[in-house]
Amino acid sequence: MDRTWAQDVLRCRLCETPGPPMYCDICHVHLCKACVGEHLSDESTEHRVVPFKKRGFAPECLKHSKKLCELYCEHCNISICLECVSTGEHLGHKQVELLKSLEAKKEVLQKDLQELEKLIYPKYQEIESNFPVLKADLKENSKKVTAAIGKHGDILHREIDTAINKLKSDVDEMESKHLVALNKHENEIKCICNEITQSIANLNKLLNSNDVSFVSTYQSRNAEFRRLPPKLTVSLPIFTPQKINREQIYQQIGSLSALSIKTEEHGYTMDSPGAESFSPDRPLIDVPLIITDIKTKYGESNELLSVSCLSDDEVWTSGQDNMMRLYNLHSKLVKSIQTKSGNTPADIAVTQSGELVYTDPDDRTVNIVKDTKIQTVIRLQGWRPLYVCSTFSGDLLVVMVTDDIKQTKVVRYSGSTVKQTIQYDDKGQPLYSSDRPLCKYISENKNLDICVADLRACAIVVVNQAGKLRFTYPGPPSTTKELFLPISITTDSQGQILTVNYNNCCIHILDQDGQFLRYIDNCNLQQPLGLCVDTKDNLFVVEQNKGKVKKIQYYM
Repeated sequence: MDRTWAQDVLRCRLCETPGPPMYCDICHVHLCKACVGEHLSDESTEHRVVPFKKRGFAPECLKHSKKLCELYCEHCNISICLECVSTGEHLGHKQVELLKSLEAKKEVLQKDLQELEKLIYPKYQEIESNFPVLKADLKENSKKVTAAIGKHGDILHREIDTAINKLKSDVDEMESKHLVALNKHENEIKCICNEITQSIANLNKLLNSNDVSFVSTYQSRNAEFRRLPPKLTVSLPIFTPQKINREQIYQQIGSLSALSIKTEEHGYTMDSPGAESFSPDRPLIDVPLIITDIKTKYGESNELLSVSCLSDDEVWTSGQDNMMRLYNLHSKLVKSIQTKSGNTPADIAVTQSGELVYTDPDDRTVNIVKDTKIQTVIRLQGWRPLYVCSTFSGDLLVVMVTDDIKQTKVVRYSGSTVKQTIQYDDKGQPLYSSDRPLCKYISENKNLDICVADLRACAIVVVNQAGKLRFTYPGPPSTTKELFLPISITTDSQGQILTVNYNNCCIHILDQDGQFLRYIDNCNLQQPLGLCVDTKDNLFVVEQNKGKVKKIQYYM
């Protein structure tokens, strides 16, 4: 039977066997296993025969024609061939196998898609579905108010008809304004829902593509969608009738309460991205291992205090001088930045977008470093910022004390705007200790709990997203009850809490409900202080006087 290749693309090019399992990525032909050898014997051109399902993942090199890319340069963000490597152009750059790079990128895509489909989009649908109820309540309330005004108008007869009609008109105007506000908010939610739908479609398209260059163009918007919109809150008008007095008829008709339309931050809540994928059964390693020992310029004369991961390969550090230093895992100093005021930073953190944040208590400021330029985002009066962390939503949580060190609170900021203040429990008692020592490192957990290591109180204090006390951890149950001095804190992707006991230089690991799991006490830590974890849940620990940062593996 006469066939063209356009009509029957799934036959071996050489013998026309149907359903060939192999494919030549360079010649773009289908091959059965029996014909692979014959195809490779043609030495006039290069060949790359792969299983049919893996076809097309290795694109041709942009610089060297007829060469297929086998590696991916993460520094240059491009696919490269072996000839690219031999030229030395990518010397010192991190290179990974192309297939592994594609799989890693698709894993990120899959996580984003899962978060959009299972968390973010359903939440927006839930918000959107509530608008008809709000509109019905609005209509019902307006009817009730109008009826009350009408009844009072009947009593006041013809001389107050004008005033009654005025009030009715006011109600209609308020309803109209309220409806406009509701429609506007509804349209904004629908618009975001459409954007999420488009993102889901794009992600599915990317997941179905084997084009590395195409997949690499993806930029996640999940952090943007994760920040839920403010909730619209309206005080509906109430009519208050007055006793009739003909001499002061207009004053006695009554009045409508003013229309109040405002947005309420944290009105909507959503589980954190890791909530569904939380795996409490991920095993801890029997004997934690020191993977890397990063040596820094800090030491006894300039103690190392804080550490924060920029990536799995680089960490920011700060100590008792006015410099913040970025080191890689090979102890190489990558970058140094001096504080804007020349003062010593109290603490550092890295935002979701990779920007460095630091607190300056003497200057009463919180600052962010953008492209080596320092911007002051928060300036306080009467309070001094001490410790800081960046949240999953992109907010900053700042621990601060009054100038007289008599009060301590945690404040949530979106940019320079205060969104939440956490200071007292339900009984009006302070959640956090005051006076020295002031160490109160802070971290947000995967379930959005806010965890503070309160050194003076000798306890870990954990509140939920709304600022309500969940539990305090005063140290593990023990018959010998040693002094528990939690001097720093961090949390990992499993929702577990890690803290350093400054009294005995060991690290406590707790679950998200404050239950003690185990110690890390075998790594010969010398005066451990600041903590952070990378995306793979490796722990970085500062050694205060040694000026070292140890990277420790504690999961299997």
